[in-house]
Amino acid sequence: MEGTGVTDTDARESSVTDDILEIARQQVLAGGRGLGEAQVLACLRLPDERLGALLALAHDVRLRWCGPDVEVEGIVSVKTGGCPEDCHFCSQSGRFDTPVRSVYLNISELVAAAKATAATGATEFCIVAAVRGPDERLMAQVKTAVEAIREAVEINVACSLGILTPSQAGELAGLGVHRYNHNLETARSFFGQVVTTHTWDERHSTCSLVRSVGMELCCGAIIGMGESLEQRAELAVQLAGLGPHEVPLNFLNPRPGTPLADRPIVSGPDALRTIAAFRLALPRTVLRYAGGRELTLGDLGTEAGMLGGINAIIVGNYLTTLGRAAQDDIDMLTRLRMPVKALSATL
Repeated sequence: MEGTGVTDTDARESSVTDDILEIARQQVLAGGRGLGEAQVLACLRLPDERLGALLALAHDVRLRWCGPDVEVEGIVSVKTGGCPEDCHFCSQSGRFDTPVRSVYLNISELVAAAKATAATGATEFCIVAAVRGPDERLMAQVKTAVEAIREAVEINVACSLGILTPSQAGELAGLGVHRYNHNLETARSFFGQVVTTHTWDERHSTCSLVRSVGMELCCGAIIGMGESLEQRAELAVQLAGLGPHEVPLNFLNPRPGTPLADRPIVSGPDALRTIAAFRLALPRTVLRYAGGRELTLGDLGTEAGMLGGINAIIVGNYLTTLGRAAQDDIDMLTRLRMPVKALSATL
């Protein structure tokens, strides 16, 4: 706009921001089409006084396109610590001086953890390993574990074992692994700031491979590693492009000894804006609370997120950090009158 100091781009961005909730109401709630990158960014920039309206719209979108059920999951690490990669957020990296030490669980411990997870009403149990990718030993252990768990308890088994080869992906699918987790973690433009030992493209390729062999794809993010709002919007659209069944949203819990140990915690309002914006970018996707929510949001904020687009939750502890007691989350869902998704509906 000549003479005002405001460019045409500024004017277009202002228009998107001013109208974003109405745009989202028509495009996402009515039409089921996720927001684009500029639109997600507009949501992330909304002031606090409009946060309630944003969360309410995201909740309506979740109910319209995903239904009222909440999917509950437990996770356990079969191999903790000693990872050769340098993910700057992760205390399991062998490259950093952290309190985490390399430990393998045995099969009976995995089966016991799966039974305990099922007892909460969870439908999903995820076996996780801190590795670049699985070697023959780990693949053999996972095979034995999956077979033992399926024999002992009725629950879906998921895995998160790092970067896969085509043959490994096919083997896991053949075992009946229901879902595979491999997070993008952050936007492509920011990835090199937090990981240098593998690339964003390698992660993206594994995600595509998972879908090609018929497993459901779980692919998520860690918010608060120093990325800009623009990069959060970039990530939301990059995730949507993969067509994942599930997106777990983690909020950075800075771990001692890691390069991100001194990062500030994401504020509650920023976390809630992110939840709602990701729901509007991914209207049909399972959007799961994952690590860091207890620290970032607390109890009241966690409930606000459940009413702002979240429709799945990890219960109990995480890989190297403590979560809430599983029963506390089940009680929260009861208070909010949100039904736990039945196992039969996921098989």
